[in-house]
Amino acid sequence: MKAVSALPILLISAGLLSGCATVPYTGRSQLALMPDSEVMAMSRSSYREMLSEAKVLTSTPEAKAIDRVGRRIAAAAEEFLRAEGLANRAGDFEWEFALIDDDETVNAWAMPGGKIAVYTGILPLTEDDAGLAVVMGHEVAHALANHGRERLSQLLLFQLGYTGLDLALQQEPDTSRDLWLTAFGLGAQVGLLLPYSRTQEYEADRIGLILTARAGYDPRAAVPFWERMTKEGEGEFLEFLSTHPAGAKRIREIEAMMPEALRYYHPR
Repeated sequence: MKAVSALPILLISAGLLSGCATVPYTGRSQLALMPDSEVMAMSRSSYREMLSEAKVLTSTPEAKAIDRVGRRIAAAAEEFLRAEGLANRAGDFEWEFALIDDDETVNAWAMPGGKIAVYTGILPLTEDDAGLAVVMGHEVAHALANHGRERLSQLLLFQLGYTGLDLALQQEPDTSRDLWLTAFGLGAQVGLLLPYSRTQEYEADRIGLILTARAGYDPRAAVPFWERMTKEGEGEFLEFLSTHPAGAKRIREIEAMMPEALRYYHPR
């Protein structure tokens, strides 16, 4: 066993005392043990690795739609941050949107810093730009709310404990990398994210609807989209449903959020 000096313990103890952040708009406190610079560097590296192992479409009409809708949602996200008095955070994001050619995978995911991927398998259920905006608004909301960093922080603390966390981050980059891959499903189950908590999911629903509306897409498209997803999932396992609470309860929650989102909706 490696000896642990007093300094790393003091450093991690101080980090735990100050390792909290606040989710924009909702004001919820969240665990944030890793510095943004390290999280963003790992996100960029993992995103590149993920895309290198997939067939990424770039010039098809569907790929252009992903980029078009994604850019509008990203612009709405930065506008959202400015409205919340967090204009300084807009520079934290390096938005990228990829369409992965995989008709069997009904899924989409987000990494910290605005690294978003959508699989072609979900496109028949989004149907149009408004439905696509619902999905991408939800995923961008996960990035905006730093849910990835929060989940990674929780996993690091759970797996390693206070002292082990400090050692992994400072002395064992392979360990922290392996935990990153586990947190974001880039190991054996490529592209299948571990579930977000119910709190994080409904937070992403709420913020995502607002982003969809701010981008000029009708947030009411969320209800028929989730109805289609739920119906599709009745007959077969869908990866997207494995990481997102679904069904009548979710649709009721979204309907309850709709009046708030519609205040921001101005068709373009």
